[in-house]
Amino acid sequence: MKFDHVSFSYSESEPVLKDVSFELPAGQVLGVLGRTGSGKTTLARLLLRLYDVPQGEIYLDDRPVRAVRENNLRQRVGMITQEVQLFHASVRDNLTFFEPNVPDDVLRRQLIDLGLWPRIAALPGGLDTELASGGRGLSAGEAQLLACARLFLRDPGLVIMDEASARLDPATEHLIEQAIDRLLAGRTGIIIAHRLKTVLRADRILILEDGRIVETGEREALLHDQQSRFYQLLQTGLEEVLA
Repeated sequence: MKFDHVSFSYSESEPVLKDVSFELPAGQVLGVLGRTGSGKTTLARLLLRLYDVPQGEIYLDDRPVRAVRENNLRQRVGMITQEVQLFHASVRDNLTFFEPNVPDDVLRRQLIDLGLWPRIAALPGGLDTELASGGRGLSAGEAQLLACARLFLRDPGLVIMDEASARLDPATEHLIEQAIDRLLAGRTGIIIAHRLKTVLRADRILILEDGRIVETGEREALLHDQQSRFYQLLQTGLEEVLA
């Protein structure tokens, strides 16, 4: 995956990203850090083609993202955020995106592996239970686990995590942290991070400031370089600096 001199703005105002270039080798995880408004979430939106870049190019497997069909892109790139998007539909349809040919035992296996099956099995209709719009009827953590199960079923090559385990109770957070570890195993990943524990999953670090890359490199190298911004962030505390 590669960003090649990408600049982007949402309007005629100041660009949100300014001449951003970096490359992420397949199978590695990139931790993206920066204050609110630095452009972190915009990187993810552009990868998902929620917007097309007017300047520069984004590549997936050496192919421009804009040349990838939208439904194909959704299969190849998966994203989980703090705000899970669930439909007013059954648990099954929320897991499969209304694909009718996924066997129930496959769904159950994923939910069992994630520790969510006892909760789903206890619902009045099990997999056929209809969820309210936005996932009402499930806790925030249960909705996050359902979103993780949905990604496992799609098996994307690139996974984007936007601090998915934040603001959850410790028991549920532990389940989601385990699910994230499984999702990232053997996949290319981008973690938009706000906390130290999340950053330590990354192979590489990229720090944004006012839409520009101010530091990038291997996590271990930056971790031991006392002159690096990453080292200074860790000494100060990510939660305090990046709030």
